[in-house]
Amino acid sequence: MAKLFISYSHKDENLRQELEVQLAMLRRQGLVEIWHDRRIVAGDAVDDTISQHLEEADVILLLLSPDFLASNYCYERETARALERHAAGEARVIPVILRPCDWMHPPLNRLLAAPTDGRPVTRWPDKDEAMLEVARAIRTAIGALEASGTPRRPAAPAARATATAPPSTTTSGHPRSSNLRIRQEFTDRDRHVFMEQAFEFMANFFENSLEELGQRNPGIETSFRRIDANHVSAAIFRSGKRMSACRIWLGGIGGRFGGDILFAYNDTGSDNSWNESVSVDADSQSLYLRPTGMASYMGANHDSRLTAEGAAELFWGMLIQSLQG
Repeated sequence: MAKLFISYSHKDENLRQELEVQLAMLRRQGLVEIWHDRRIVAGDAVDDTISQHLEEADVILLLLSPDFLASNYCYERETARALERHAAGEARVIPVILRPCDWMHPPLNRLLAAPTDGRPVTRWPDKDEAMLEVARAIRTAIGALEASGTPRRPAAPAARATATAPPSTTTSGHPRSSNLRIRQEFTDRDRHVFMEQAFEFMANFFENSLEELGQRNPGIETSFRRIDANHVSAAIFRSGKRMSACRIWLGGIGGRFGGDILFAYNDTGSDNSWNESVSVDADSQSLYLRPTGMASYMGANHDSRLTAEGAAELFWGMLIQSLQG
């Protein structure tokens, strides 16, 4: 069984918890034993306990974000020691890019990061897919350790169910459960802010994408307009001929419209008809955008859990599909 150490900023707690869920199969198969500083119990010496587990780790995850890089403890202590052990062949270090940050510098940029191509987890259309990429990277690292002949720690045998069987304990010897995730509560205000931020992201996404589309393709001209605080429009022309257009607007959480952010195949008109929409929803840990599925041929359905970028990509694909067929 490989020991997995997770170094992270506490401001990224929710993302770390989501990653642990995706690692459930590795735990069930007895391939990893996961440790991070939330497993420290009362009475333990914090620095000594962290150092002990960092020294014992076979695989070390560095969950990179602006807050991680700004943390002296995460970067100058845990990262520095992790890289020393990696260079000595004592452990495998995997940088995991949680949020966009300035990490592409030595020595971190010498390591292969996850998810694929170092794309930040929060910039993936579906965070579950990003976390799955990380889980696969860990599985690959464990396989490489085994292939290199690095001694593996055997999985602890299952205790026989008897009345005298001792209770399970953590590695520190203090008994407690590792099942400590609790449901997060999101207020109407949280949802409203999330919706407005997603809409603003989409507006910037479309404006920048249209500009780049025109620069890369001779004969293509584009138009982007902020109609008002709640509406934007876009149009694409080829050799002066109108090829595609759309309008995106805020419907409002709990309003009379068919979603919180709506899309229509025209850049003028009323808000009474649309071709796709996304609504703010939540699971036990985070807010996300759920499409209605009206444009399921674009690869999104009612069960999809989209980030703001994922929803923007969905709408963008609808806008340019006529130019790509």
